[in-house]
Amino acid sequence: MNTFEVMEWYDISNINEIDTPALLVFPDRMKHNIDQAVAMAGDAKRLRPHIKTHKSKEAAQMMLDAGIGTFKCATIAEAELLGMLDAPDVLLAYQPVGPKLDRLILLIEEYAQTRYSCLVDNLPSATALAQAAIDHQIILDVFIDLDLGMHRTGIDPIDTPPLIDFIMTCPSLRLRGLHAYDGHIRDMDIDNRKQKADQAFEGVEALNQYFLEKYNLAFEVVCGGSPTFPIHAHRSGVQCSPGTFIYWDQGYSDIYQGHTFLPAAVLVTRIISKPTPTQITTDLGHKSVAAENELTNRVHFLNAGSLKPIGQSEEHLVLEIQDNKKYSIGDVLYAIPQHICPTVALYDHVKVVENNKVVNAWRNIARDRSINY
Repeated sequence: MNTFEVMEWYDISNINEIDTPALLVFPDRMKHNIDQAVAMAGDAKRLRPHIKTHKSKEAAQMMLDAGIGTFKCATIAEAELLGMLDAPDVLLAYQPVGPKLDRLILLIEEYAQTRYSCLVDNLPSATALAQAAIDHQIILDVFIDLDLGMHRTGIDPIDTPPLIDFIMTCPSLRLRGLHAYDGHIRDMDIDNRKQKADQAFEGVEALNQYFLEKYNLAFEVVCGGSPTFPIHAHRSGVQCSPGTFIYWDQGYSDIYQGHTFLPAAVLVTRIISKPTPTQITTDLGHKSVAAENELTNRVHFLNAGSLKPIGQSEEHLVLEIQDNKKYSIGDVLYAIPQHICPTVALYDHVKVVENNKVVNAWRNIARDRSINY
């Protein structure tokens, strides 16, 4: 690099010390994104961010330092990570079945300073949760998981009152509220997205009214993910649970028009071969970037123009270009992943960048399915 050349935000001055492929994170940008999420929600207490994106103690601690005290996670390891940090309130946004329920109870007993809860969407599971709580002499906090149209998990709001009534009769269960994830609502047009989110939320409001009239109690409501976050942020009495915002990615940049979040995680890869005059090959195989999207839509290069992915294997990404003479073996390319969450899960650690220099590494400790329990 020319001495007088201005470095881009993603350029790394000590890149020759960094083996590739690697995943870089930028704490200053992460802090910006956390601050933006708090501002959008209006209060840190209205956020229950999902930690599936970052999976690290350091990123979770940044959220705690920002005043966020309630969290959501999908695995026992993620729940344990938060317990290790004394997070006040953790929702395992998953219905524990089999040994997973035993592991959750172990966490509840080990990390007494953290209030754990989990999801339930059917009577047999509620019965199993109640019995396990009796066996361990605890009261287990639960949220009912609603299906608002995604049809992945959850119960239709219309069918929910009997489940509510059953849980209310169980002395070993405490019904805290409703979990309503609407991840299927991803329209690029914000007005269309709002219309669909509002329509889906009508079922949540009806259940709230049922609960209030029958039990004279108000539900807690945990609602939405990143696409509907700006919509639910304007609802009173709702906790919002975005996750991707802390690192951001190309996928949400494409659909989330007008966003104020910054990319804070970058893939770095090197050219390792030039097999033909119109091809270059990098070390960014599908073991290094989430491969669920079409090959041409897995990464967005920041410092390269018209590179077209034409082949990918475990350790290689082949790119087509009109003429590869402008590239040399060993050249470094930087890229934003299309989907950051499963990309993070491919790395046991991330490289931490400050002032254009890698200065540290954070373990993605909850990448593993188990930490201690």
